[in-house]
Amino acid sequence: QVQLVESGGGLVQAGGSLRLSCAASGRTSSNYAMGWFRQAPGKEREFVAAIGWGGGSTYYADSVKGRFTISRANAKNTVYLQMNSLKPEDTASYYCAADRSGRYVPSRGSKDYNYWGQGTQVTVSS
Repeated sequence: QVQLVESGGGLVQAGGSLRLSCAASGRTSSNYAMGWFRQAPGKEREFVAAIGWGGGSTYYADSVKGRFTISRANAKNTVYLQMNSLKPEDTASYYCAADRSGRYVPSRGSKDYNYWGQGTQVTVSS
């Protein structure tokens, strides 16, 4: 089993920045692709960003491209999501997820992820 714990969420004004962290523990592997998803009240969970196990492949939702950056530090079993130029529509609970399949190209689909964190709340005020 793998446990994922997100941190770094909070309240920020529009235009501000936050950095989310996702710490993995348990039966972790640097071969896992990692993803970030978010869910706003009354909406479905949506893909935000993903990174391959080697760190060389990254993908972003169009809505965050150019503003968010995903990265990973395998030695620390940690994945980050740097969020800049935040907008009120970025308000949501943000979830970290791990894909144990070993795929090199990370998936954008939530069904492909096996482990999930509990989420961290991000609120952007206008």
